[in-house]
Amino acid sequence: MRQELYTGLCEIAGTGQVYQNEPMSRHTTFRIGGPADVFVVPESTQALAKTVSFCRTNQVPFYILGNGSNLLVGDKGYRGVMIQIYRNLNDIQVRGEKICAQAGAMLSVIAKQALANALTGFEFASGIPGTLGGAVMMNAGAYGGEIKDVFQEALVLTPEGELQKLSCEEMEFGYRTSVVEKRNYIVLEATLKLHLGDEAAIRQRMEELKLQRTTKQPLDLPSAGSTFKRPEGYFAGKLIMDAGLRGFSVGGAQVSEKHCGFVVNKGGATAADVRELMRQVTERVETQFGVTLEPEVKMLGDF
Repeated sequence: MRQELYTGLCEIAGTGQVYQNEPMSRHTTFRIGGPADVFVVPESTQALAKTVSFCRTNQVPFYILGNGSNLLVGDKGYRGVMIQIYRNLNDIQVRGEKICAQAGAMLSVIAKQALANALTGFEFASGIPGTLGGAVMMNAGAYGGEIKDVFQEALVLTPEGELQKLSCEEMEFGYRTSVVEKRNYIVLEATLKLHLGDEAAIRQRMEELKLQRTTKQPLDLPSAGSTFKRPEGYFAGKLIMDAGLRGFSVGGAQVSEKHCGFVVNKGGATAADVRELMRQVTERVETQFGVTLEPEVKMLGDF
């Protein structure tokens, strides 16, 4: 079946865009993960839609992969098709005060385009290491801003294979969630509504946020960003720190000594190490403070 799957996807996406047994450690910011059965890099939204349709018709699991941030893939890999979009589907167009971009566009690149056109409102996302598609799906945010604050509309692919445009109201944005996630839609592109501002002020704000990140976050080690969602009324990092878990390790996985809200790969960490560390951290925090931490990192594949 795997060979038939590979052959069928090569016919859709092109032989040079389809790989077998591709190590996911090459494609996640954790630098962890076993092989995906098949790895596809579609060159167009049409190829993406046909790839998804092929997987659904053949009842093969698939996952839409951006930059691989916010993701932990199991050590035994992923039994299915990994579809990476950020390498090719990353076009960005500035239209007045709006930016229309494909789902694979990196948030950092969109922020640079906004700066170049003196558009303000997207500074908060300039350091988030993800793609627009993933950011829209989870309503990504940082430093007091969220995608919903600048979102105008998105073009999505439904599970039935239909194209649909969604307004901000129809997106049902919540904390780290949206209708895209709830209904298994796939974001193809999105339009952001920004405002004309002062280029120097925009640049200064981006530099300020960059300084905060480099000062407070462990950017020198592989991680998936914030490991846990923010519990209502609390900060996950502070709860973990107050539980005495700064620097706590399981194998090669460690609660960052710089910011306790991050789990880092200090060298040779396995997915099992990370998952066990997260389990122990969750258990300790719940025992000491009665607060249940929920993972922000998505776990995928066989552990």
